Order: sequence, then structure tokens, then C-alpha cells
Amino acid sequence: MKRSSLNRRKFFTLLGAGSAALVVKPLIGLASEKEQAKPKPATNIKDAAKTPRKPESMPGKYPGKVILVRNQNAVVNDVPVEAVAYAMLLKAMLELTGQKSLKKAWRQFVSPNEKIGLKVNPVAGKELSTSHAVVKSIVKQLTESGIKKENIIIWDRRDMELKDVGFTKENYPGIKITGTEFKDENESFYDKDGKLYGERNIDKEWYYWADVESEYDSETMPYMINTGKYSYFTKIVTQEVDKIINIPILKNAGGSITNAIKNLAFGVISNTGRLHAQLWNETCAEVCAFAPVRDKVVLNITDGLRGCFNGGPGANPQFICNYNTLLAGSDPVAMDRIAYDIIAGKRVAEGVMKAPNPAVLTFLKMAGDLGLGIQDKEKIELKTFELT
Repeated sequence: MKRSSLNRRKFFTLLGAGSAALVVKPLIGLASEKEQAKPKPATNIKDAAKTPRKPESMPGKYPGKVILVRNQNAVVNDVPVEAVAYAMLLKAMLELTGQKSLKKAWRQFVSPNEKIGLKVNPVAGKELSTSHAVVKSIVKQLTESGIKKENIIIWDRRDMELKDVGFTKENYPGIKITGTEFKDENESFYDKDGKLYGERNIDKEWYYWADVESEYDSETMPYMINTGKYSYFTKIVTQEVDKIINIPILKNAGGSITNAIKNLAFGVISNTGRLHAQLWNETCAEVCAFAPVRDKVVLNITDGLRGCFNGGPGANPQFICNYNTLLAGSDPVAMDRIAYDIIAGKRVAEGVMKAPNPAVLTFLKMAGDLGLGIQDKEKIELKTFELT
């Protein structure tokens, strides 16, 4: 059975966290100030603590440590350069771990017998996807460190978006590429019995419950998988991968940012529209506190070769810029705090805002309180390198 589906760009425009918009009934468009002021809903966050932490659980091997590498030659004619990205990543990995051997650096986080998931972000399309320069550099360094290609999985929430931006078997031979939501050869989200394919890919043993819900229209529903107050974790994180390398992009979301924590939180669960509408800043840290994310994300590599400073997290061409930057760390909270300063600095320079306002980073304070990382800038060890 073929159902109508949203154009990806239209869908992103409507569901972008920066606009706080949601295709729901009876409301369509921006949430009102009154709605935005609603208190944080009750959630099942206490359930997250029922699963004991592991030694590698967030914030991982290097709490509060962030490596920043810049190279002004990282982007040429608005195209990221793979050879430069590789060199930047090499420097970041060696400096993060204190190792002289690339293999030893990577082996601190992953082993040859493990399934390694690379969490990319293609949601804004080709204009502002996690770059192939960075992803191919990661794949190359993993394989050089003894990780077989068949043990690497490139994934995100939507299979069709991955393909749209070039994450295909032709570009990544031997590597599995998958998404929780996908369409069949007839461009349908539904199987012959009228059930969403995505339903097969969510794990109802793992969920994030929040006392808020929305009614989706027929176009939006395939992108949400389910309605109600439950968001289910994807089987990709609960069953398929042993370790996760998180590869977000330097993007703003209104006056805040969407980087490491947000890239994880709303990429691993279903039914996010209800949270996007007005509560993403209050809930994304909690999603990351659950074991499938908390215990498996061992490394975060922010692709800051290209990013945006306004209009995000979509891809508004006039606001896309070349940061020529790569960030690396096991601590996603510390990384997000540093990422905020980079984006806020650009926003100030461009006259978008008068001064940085870290108070908007509600989710980082929550993440810190949940033990996911270091959000106090004074306690973050930032090491910066300029390559040529």
C-alpha cells in the first residue's frame, strides 16, 4: 500500500528544531509563547539509572577533554577536502589519546571484533550533511587500525536521507548503510499489510516516555513511526552495534546549537515530533542517559569543516559557512560547550546576536547533572591546534 510522504526539504522545514514547528492537528506552525513556556513534562528518566554504568559509559575515557583542530585549507570552493580532513583527524586522535601510533589511538575506543556504528547527520541534505571527507577519513583510519569494513555501519534515522546525500554502497563499498525509517522500491513507507517498515526497526523493550504527545497527519506519520507518549529506541543502537562514533555537524538551532547531544538524542528514537515542538532542549539529554546511548557512544568527532550560524539546523545557503574545524573527544557535553562558543562567536561576528548567551544551553546543564559529561567551561581542557 502506498501512502503519501513528505518531501524531505518540506519535512525538515516543518520539523526543524530551530523553528520549533510541528505538523500536528489541530496546530500547524510555530508553538506559541504560552506553549513554549510549559514546564518540563514528567518522564521516565529514573529508569535510565536502573541499568548500571560501564567503565566506557559517557563521558568516556577523557571526561572534559576536547581537541580542536583547524586548517584553513580544509574546504576548497565549498567542498571539504578529504586529505586535509584525514590529517586533521589524525592530529586530533593522537592529541586526544596521547598516543604516537594511530592504531593505538583508535584501539582505545574500538576493537576488531566489535560492530562500530558511525552516526552521521544527513537531515539538511547535500548542502549541510556530515561530509564524506570526514566520514571517509574515519573509515580509512578505522580500517588502518585493524577494523574490518564489514564491522562498520553508517547509520542515521532515515535510510532515504542517507542515500540522498551519497551514503551509498557505491561510495562506501563493503560497509553497511542503514536507517530506522525507509521506503521500498515503490517509494512507500508501508508494507503490503499497511504497516510502516520502521515499526520493524524499533525496539519496544527500550523507550523514552514523556508526558507529552502530538497527533501527526498522514504525511508526517511515516517519519515518526508511532504516536503517543513513548519514543522507542532504534534496534540499530540496542541490537546491531557494540560501539558508536558520533559525527555531528557544527550547526545552530535558534540561539542554541545542535551538535553532539542533539545528533544522538533525536537520531536514536521514534516519535520525536512531539518533543521537537517545544521541548527538545528539555529532553534530549535524558534520551542520551539511557544505556543504549550512554554506554555505547565512545567517541564524538564534530565535522566543523562546513556548518551554519543561523537558520539552523536546516541548510539555508546564506548562513552556511566554512569553520574549517574538527573537534574530537569522548565527552559529548564538553564538546557541545566548546561548539557553542564557536557558533556563538560567528553569530556575534555576523551581527545575528549581540553577545553569547550560554544560559540557552539547558540541555547541557541537564546532561552534566545526569553524569554524561562536563558542562562547566572552567573545567574543560581544550587543546587547540592550527594546521597548514
